[in-house]
Amino acid sequence: MLSRRQILIGAASLCFAASPAFAAKSLTLTDEQKASVQLVSDYINGFQHLRGEFTQISPKGNLSRGVFHISKPGLMRFEYAPPNPFLIVSDGRWLTIKNRAKEKGDQFPLSQTPLRLVLNDKVDLMRDTDIIDFQKTGDLITLTVEDKKDSLGGGQLILVFDSARKALQQWVVVDGKNRRTTVTLENIVAGETPDPELFVVKINRKENISK
Repeated sequence: MLSRRQILIGAASLCFAASPAFAAKSLTLTDEQKASVQLVSDYINGFQHLRGEFTQISPKGNLSRGVFHISKPGLMRFEYAPPNPFLIVSDGRWLTIKNRAKEKGDQFPLSQTPLRLVLNDKVDLMRDTDIIDFQKTGDLITLTVEDKKDSLGGGQLILVFDSARKALQQWVVVDGKNRRTTVTLENIVAGETPDPELFVVKINRKENISK
C-alpha cells in the first residue's frame, strides 16, 4: 500500500518534493526550444474540462491506477481504484487528500501547490517556471521545470508532451534524493462538463497545512 505522502506526490502532480541539495541552473533556450515550451503552455491553456485514466508508479515501484477529472479554474479529482482507498480533490481553494476507508484526511491550500500550473485559467511555463532541462526526441518534448514560486518544495517536475497528439503524456516528480514518482495519462477526453459534485469532498478530520 502506498503511503499518504506517496499518494500526494504522485497524483497532485505534481508534488511536495523534498528540497534538493543544490539549485539547478535555468537553461538559456533557443527560439525553437521556446516555441516548443509554448506548445506545452498552449495545450494546458487550451482546455477547460478534461477527464481520463492514470497509472502511477511510486519511487518504490508500487503501481496504482485510477481516473481523473479536471475543470478549470481550480477543480480536480484523482480517484484511485480499489484496493487503494485514497481520493484527492481540489475544490478551487483546498486540496483534500481523503482516506475513504477511514473517512479521514488532510487539506492543503491549493495556492501553495504546483497544481496551479495546470488548474489556473492562464499558464505561462516560460514565466512561471525555470526550465532546467529540455529534450526533444521525435514528437516528444520533455521539460524539466522548477516552480518559481517554489510550490514544488524545491523539487523538480518533468513534463512529457506529445506534440503530434497534442497531449500531455506523462509527468515525473523528482525529489532531492532523486526519487521519482511517475504518472502516465491515458484515454484523455476534453470538453465534457463534469458533474460539480465530483469536486465536493467531506472528511471527519482535517489538518490544514499552510507550509
